Amino acid sequence: MIEAADVVSLRVSADPALSPVSASQLGRVVGQRAALDIAAGAMLTPASLTTEVVPSQGQSVVGVALTPAQVPGLGLQYGDRVRVVVTPAQGQTPSAGAPLFSDATVVGVHTSAETGQMVVDLLVPRADAAVVATRIATGNVVLVLDSREH
Repeated sequence: MIEAADVVSLRVSADPALSPVSASQLGRVVGQRAALDIAAGAMLTPASLTTEVVPSQGQSVVGVALTPAQVPGLGLQYGDRVRVVVTPAQGQTPSAGAPLFSDATVVGVHTSAETGQMVVDLLVPRADAAVVATRIATGNVVLVLDSREH
């Protein structure tokens, strides 16, 4: 949710390639939801805003703190489709067959100031949330980034 303290009005040079939200529209921005992670100091565009509520009915958001070895190096973005893949615990050998996994969509990414770990918020069906949370709690998971083509 975007609050009044989150936005400031600045004068920028006009460039036809930019389509920022104008200062006259800032009053309408407050109370709307961010459609993606917006870094401090970033310029707002109409695509930055949404009326969509996350999580919506029938969905849940599960957070996972990961080390760099557990996430793709490409950098995750809002809307990325990922799989939460269960990995063997240290000292265990991988079991035969395909590993367990759950599908999810990235709805937030930030780095924890306390631990330095990447924290990823994952949107999952409500019915799967407890299973995904339990798998994540073991620490034996990795995120696999699937195609960004829709």
